[in-house]
Amino acid sequence: MSNNIKSFSVGYFPINKNNIFTSGDCLTGQITLELAKDCNIDSICVTMKGKAEVTWTEHYGKTVVTYHNKEKYFTIKQFIILEGQGNNIVGQGCHVYPFTFQIPAQDLPSSFKGSWGKIVYKLEANLSRSMRVDSKAKAQFTLIHKGNLNSDPLLMTPQHGSTDKKMKLFTSGTVGMDVNIERKGFHQGEGLKIVASIQNKSSRDIKPKYCLYKKYSYFAKGKRRVETKDILKEVGDIIPPSAGQTVTRTITIPPTTCVSILNCNIIKAEYRLRVYLDVKYASDPEIKFPIVILPASQGSDWEHPPAYSSYGFEAFANSDMPGGTGFQQNPTASGPSAPPLPYGTYGMYPSLTDFHGKS
Repeated sequence: MSNNIKSFSVGYFPINKNNIFTSGDCLTGQITLELAKDCNIDSICVTMKGKAEVTWTEHYGKTVVTYHNKEKYFTIKQFIILEGQGNNIVGQGCHVYPFTFQIPAQDLPSSFKGSWGKIVYKLEANLSRSMRVDSKAKAQFTLIHKGNLNSDPLLMTPQHGSTDKKMKLFTSGTVGMDVNIERKGFHQGEGLKIVASIQNKSSRDIKPKYCLYKKYSYFAKGKRRVETKDILKEVGDIIPPSAGQTVTRTITIPPTTCVSILNCNIIKAEYRLRVYLDVKYASDPEIKFPIVILPASQGSDWEHPPAYSSYGFEAFANSDMPGGTGFQQNPTASGPSAPPLPYGTYGMYPSLTDFHGKS
């Protein structure tokens, strides 16, 4: 910060111990302004935004093409000090301006960050002065689409698949499996039970293997970019030649896995369970099941949320302030690192105007 402004930051108060919001929630926060001396302020406003954005490049010979797309969900602005309403002289010292927004009660996708795209929800504060460069501050917050197994009957539908394969070259005979899983939708941290009836009529030992992997898709200019990565792999016991077994395996979906994103037009976060038989010197017969990962179901406080550092969001600072812990401050703001002072410290809050939204 330069001139009379020592620091300018924006933050919010958590509504639960894991700092997670969902559509329809109220978000309460404050702007903190510290002045070295009296200052004439034209306006101060805070904006709450939600948007998705994708960007990647592709090379065609010597030509480089950039693919970019974005989807805006909401932009809601609230003025703390409104321009054109008299002489706005703010005195030396620290000033705290509270605000409250309601997150739109619409079908919003969860916060996300991948290799070529992100879904971001944030607060942006702006301080304007005549003949000066505006001062800005921002803070991201995490929003989760709070789906549940009752929201879609298809999530409770059992899944079944079967395959048979004749071996060639160095292996003779056939192998086959019939696989069942109890449903399509599972919560973060939940066990996924797999029942497989396996027939090994080949000349070699085989092993059942299990792989849960992610498939992230990004869309722009009629093109799709796909990112895949294994999340976990597990190996079952050996099934000898000329044997048949029914094996049951429960794999635990990591609680840090990003929830499925199926309600965004430009980003999809999907998951697959791959069950396959490892046969030496032969291509592995396999069955794939689509899996929908829902938020953890341990109550309203979200006992086991995703590790949001994996989304690229900043860690939340701890604070003993009234109204909750973990007040999020603008990580790039200069000035003191101490959290803003509690409401009621100065008794100089302006009345807040109604906020205005635009698409």
